[in-house]
Amino acid sequence: MKVLKTAAAIAVSVALLTGCNDETNNYYPEEPTPETTNVKIGTYNLSFDRSSYAALVEEMRITAADQDALMEKWFSGTLTDDEKAVAEKIIQIRNVAAIIQTERPAVLLMAEFNNDGTGEDNEAIQGFRLNYLSVPQNALGSTSDEVELLEPIQFGYTENFATNTGLLSEFDLDRNGTIALPGDAWGFGFYHGQYAFGLLSQYPIDTANIRTFQDFKWKDMPGEANPVINNCEDENNPIPEGMTCGDEWYSAEAWAEKPLSSKNHVDAPIIIPTANGDKVVHLLLSHPTPPIFDTITENNKLLNRAEIKFWDDYISGNGSYIYDDAGIKGGIKADSSFVILGDLNADPESGDGYLDTIKDLMYNDQVNQLATHGVYAPSSLGGPECLATGECRAENWGTTYPDVVTSTSGLRLDHVIPSHDLNITDSGVFWPATFEDGRLMMNDDRVGSWGGGGKSVSSDHRLVWVNVEL
Repeated sequence: MKVLKTAAAIAVSVALLTGCNDETNNYYPEEPTPETTNVKIGTYNLSFDRSSYAALVEEMRITAADQDALMEKWFSGTLTDDEKAVAEKIIQIRNVAAIIQTERPAVLLMAEFNNDGTGEDNEAIQGFRLNYLSVPQNALGSTSDEVELLEPIQFGYTENFATNTGLLSEFDLDRNGTIALPGDAWGFGFYHGQYAFGLLSQYPIDTANIRTFQDFKWKDMPGEANPVINNCEDENNPIPEGMTCGDEWYSAEAWAEKPLSSKNHVDAPIIIPTANGDKVVHLLLSHPTPPIFDTITENNKLLNRAEIKFWDDYISGNGSYIYDDAGIKGGIKADSSFVILGDLNADPESGDGYLDTIKDLMYNDQVNQLATHGVYAPSSLGGPECLATGECRAENWGTTYPDVVTSTSGLRLDHVIPSHDLNITDSGVFWPATFEDGRLMMNDDRVGSWGGGGKSVSSDHRLVWVNVEL
């Protein structure tokens, strides 16, 4: 954590900021040098799932001065109801930015960072960079009376990615007799771009060699089949008229077009300068659907399994069936370095999903297992405390590894899985316990309507990272 201790340091920081309010992707004061050997790579579900993309853009456009003015009124208790709604969004975004400034990843996957659906509009991600990440945040939390400013953080390279969430299909996917959002989108969402993800990097992103798999069809994965109705006598979830127990859920036409990825699957190479020349590391990005909310089929549970199995096949030489959106077939080359990043919505020991699938990925021979279930598995002190105090979901209290949980569900859902050839020297989950600095970024009962935890104050997920020594 880098903290600005003096007024002079703050002045220098402000002077730097006056020169970086541009739309280019080629300026970053923290540019790595060829001598750089340690690269912190992280994933963070930010919980920025607003009611519209425009709403997120508007929040990200709020200047630091206007944020400060609203926060002064929040501290004094003089906000109108409309101002309070905006101020609480600012509190959340500032806390998320402070967490990023504290951990200072060089590369970060941001899940639940809404976009325009196609990934072409960068207004929100640019506003986040300039009005929040490039501004010193409070290391003690944005609602703390005490102030300890963090050093801003710059990311010279960003990417947004198209998503299937909120992308309306032409089929009645939820079998309710109409075709409408969110139930008939290829990925659940109330508008195209909700729950999307983006990438921040201090290293060049090899955009010419990015592979996306948004259109890869679920039916084209070996062993997968159209989900069937298997919950047949549930009065709370009746079988749709005209269908019977055991019927395939999707029509033949819908199943033929159904994408595997609920958002997208992306292989984004980054180029890292080292003493021995440039090193390419492939970032394998996704955010599978949660294996819950099923009614009369196991649709979500089956899809979560398939979305995770995609990466297992992609890295292990079993991906000859895979094709990307450009029509290129096959998985990653055998000698490639990679890091699988994302909220995979899967815990290898607990939860509602197919546990063997995420476990297979974490135990894959191509994976550095010290970082998945060994001494460098990311951990925190806040996770065990969350379970012990009841802030985390009670049914997961009995987990055998409370130190590695990554969300207030009490499950290990967020993963950073490096390839076996990468040397991991450190890792962590940013989750301060009550006796550590930054606790107000996790919980402040003055914020929001649900006791000031989770998405009210920052996110219901935690930033997870590993350090790669090259």
